[in-house]
Amino acid sequence: MNLLKSLAAVSSMTLVSRILGFVRDTVVARAFGAGLATDAFFVAFKIPNLLRRLFAEGAFSQAFVPIFAEYKNRRGDADARLLVDHVSGLLALALAVVTLIGIAAAPLIVYVSAPGFAATANKFALTIDLLRITFPYIFFISLVSLAGGILNTYSRFSVPALTPAVLNLTFIGFALWAAPYFDPPIKALAWAVFCGGVLQLALQIPFLLRLKMLPRFKLGFKDEGVSRVMRQMGPAVFGVSVGQVSLLINTIFASFLVSGSVSWLYYADRLMEFPTGLLGVALGTILLPSLAKHYADQSPVEYSKLLDWGLRLTLMLALPAAAALAVLAVPLIATLFHYGQFSGHDVLMTRNALVAYSVGLLGLILVKVLAPGFYARQNIRTPVRIAIIALIATQVMNLAFVGWLQHAGLALAIGLGACLNAGLLYYKLRQFEIYSPMPGWALFTLKIVIAVVAMCSCLRFAAGPDAPWLAASAVTKILRLTGVVFVGAITYFAALWALGFRLRDFVQRGA
Repeated sequence: MNLLKSLAAVSSMTLVSRILGFVRDTVVARAFGAGLATDAFFVAFKIPNLLRRLFAEGAFSQAFVPIFAEYKNRRGDADARLLVDHVSGLLALALAVVTLIGIAAAPLIVYVSAPGFAATANKFALTIDLLRITFPYIFFISLVSLAGGILNTYSRFSVPALTPAVLNLTFIGFALWAAPYFDPPIKALAWAVFCGGVLQLALQIPFLLRLKMLPRFKLGFKDEGVSRVMRQMGPAVFGVSVGQVSLLINTIFASFLVSGSVSWLYYADRLMEFPTGLLGVALGTILLPSLAKHYADQSPVEYSKLLDWGLRLTLMLALPAAAALAVLAVPLIATLFHYGQFSGHDVLMTRNALVAYSVGLLGLILVKVLAPGFYARQNIRTPVRIAIIALIATQVMNLAFVGWLQHAGLALAIGLGACLNAGLLYYKLRQFEIYSPMPGWALFTLKIVIAVVAMCSCLRFAAGPDAPWLAASAVTKILRLTGVVFVGAITYFAALWALGFRLRDFVQRGA
């Protein structure tokens, strides 16, 4: 299996989803702006979305995939299918209980996650109503994650990567056509979350049937594989999802700031998620099954080479993405969101958060590549200890930055915390001799930096001052931004080619 080709396939599917995500956010920004109602919705959506990343895409996937891959490679499809049946049964039962508790405890959850909302009675009450509608999303999307883990282990990467597009389409449809039928209209977005979860799960079913891996939801509490998955899951919550915990704590901080702060952080985070999903999530997705197989086959040299390949691709693609987000912050935000209720002031406030976030983009993506280096070996304790250190450091930085940088300080703390997390993961991989860098890293890094500097110079010149971007029409902004991005991309990759980079150098075979 050509991993570069698989990465391109996953990234292209993710690109479709991310583009639809930007369309969705543009529609939402135009219809609802950034204020009391959107703050309430983003908090109500953030909580089940956080649980999704913690338990579904985070802890569950990292715990389940290596063990499922071991069963598939060593024990055969029959035992692997039985593991799926037992894991799915226990997961569905646990999710049903969590969902019911979440709906019943919605007032307490909102008070804990956004205590500043309690000072405004109608904002607090609206957030509770929205959370009760969105909370069942965790049930459906966790089962979607189970299905995605199965499909990825069988190298069916494209379907799980495309699945999130369904949620974005649901958002767009409800925001454009259903909002007038709800009172208040923001409830349309909450029901979009609920329906999107159901539809994403339905999309996976035919592909599981083809593999004969559709879960039959059997309870097997004594199953050895289930016990191993459960033991790995608890600690993995911290190891994989420290960034999401930081985002939730940021929401608590932001709830005490001026109205709109939660929304500005949300829109900046959405822009950050584009390169994070396109590269970090995609690389982590294709690396984990291959790393798990190399570990099962006791091939430490191939294991290290695969990590090295992932790290080189990360530096080559994440560093220019971070620089471009900072340089093009206003053009990007103005083109995507500066319509209807989303004002010029909202653009500038979101810009501040995005520039702060961009400082840590490389760290955010590296964590998604380095963490599988431990999880594929079923080593949970090391990333957990590192994640706790990073989480504590992030909160210290929150306290240090929020007073004078406001919401942008919260974004900066998350980025710097992710860099610390990535640095410590890298250090431990080296210390345990899990990873040994291939020769040529110093020259490789220097060439990347030269190409990034050339790209930033061209982007700054092509984009020009910020003011015209706020005054231009939608069509003008879209066409101009497309041209600017094209110029930046051509400059960067032309510089890499001139410095000796060739596509064939990055071809990598998977397990």
